[in-house]
Amino acid sequence: MSHQRSGSHDGEDLKTKARDTASAVKEDVTKAAQSAARTVQDEAAHYADRSKETAAREVRGVASALRTAADELRDGSPQERTFSQLADGLADVSDTIRDKDLGEVVSGLNSFARRNPLLFLGGAALAGFAATRFARATARDPQHGTQHGSGTPDRATSFGADLGQGTATAGGTGSISETGSATGSSAASQTGGARS
Repeated sequence: MSHQRSGSHDGEDLKTKARDTASAVKEDVTKAAQSAARTVQDEAAHYADRSKETAAREVRGVASALRTAADELRDGSPQERTFSQLADGLADVSDTIRDKDLGEVVSGLNSFARRNPLLFLGGAALAGFAATRFARATARDPQHGTQHGSGTPDRATSFGADLGQGTATAGGTGSISETGSATGSSAASQTGGARS
């Protein structure tokens, strides 16, 4: 009988040890998960701050370009006033982006868009235009190592060409004189057809 009791007691000890070990492992896993979550949050916050600074700098650059354009226009012209208002609005947006956290920035942009819908739309259009120009300026042709827009023909794929349905090529040369007259030539061709 005492042997059975000893075996029962050993079984209880094993259960207790297993329970304690499982609890310790669970606690370690929880701590590791919390630490990883903090690391991810810190990295995300750092990335958001860097992105926020970059965005603020880009918006400030667009505002500066608009201010320069407004200064070059006739005083009091509608274009000058519009560019000045857009520049002021974008400068404010840049400051807001730089000084607030992401949630506040989104809330502020929503509020700005409601108060000044035309300025917001104009700014969004200009920001999109600037982003497109920036992307095109930094894009490189992998075959020739030249920038797009350098005067070399660009090969573009027409709708459906990835299915073997057609390609288009366009190219051109030209010049503009100081008097504003332009000369040039262009050529375009399209090949391919629908597959049945």
